[in-house]
Amino acid sequence: MLGLCILGACAQQSHPLKGPEAAYDPYEAQNRKTFAVNQKLTSGRSGGGVASAIPVEFQDLLHNFSENLSMPQVAVNSLLQGDLRGTGLALHRFSVNSVVGIGGLVDAASEFGVPEHDTDFGETLHVWGVGEGAFVMLPLLGPTTQRDIAGRVVDLFTDPLSYRLPERERYWVTGIGLADNVVQGSKKVKPATYEAARAEYLQRRRDEVSSRRR
Repeated sequence: MLGLCILGACAQQSHPLKGPEAAYDPYEAQNRKTFAVNQKLTSGRSGGGVASAIPVEFQDLLHNFSENLSMPQVAVNSLLQGDLRGTGLALHRFSVNSVVGIGGLVDAASEFGVPEHDTDFGETLHVWGVGEGAFVMLPLLGPTTQRDIAGRVVDLFTDPLSYRLPERERYWVTGIGLADNVVQGSKKVKPATYEAARAEYLQRRRDEVSSRRR
């Protein structure tokens, strides 16, 4: 984990960025190729893509189940960020949905008025002062940054469930999370151009992380 944190720290921009949509994009040529492939796989601007081949009811069950499995990890990251309220919300949602929501297949916590809460180690790195680094376009998963890539890897090792489940079940949990990310990303309407996709993602992600306490 320490090595990955150092890697994330090295991902800080080597030059100042000007403007809310400015991007450090040294891998632009490869990113554009990946963007073009992703557009074809996810039906371009119209949304659907991978998700269009999966019944909506199953998509909802997959998303609810995946979100519930992520709550222990969300609780850990909230704690690392010094967010005790967020830690409590994540644990509360996990308890309610695991028991009342049939293992998380039903979002019972929202029905009981428990607010949604989500965070990840990429946001934890932001709270710790790590810069976002270069913009990266991943196959299927879409836009991200070097900091968030490091965060995704660390999240694999900070999930309490990974230390409680047998090895085969751990792989299932990881696979379910990735599948849900792909499906949810495929449902979104895609920007028509690479520049628009980059600007939209960076603005949204910067808004998300800036809401975390520093």
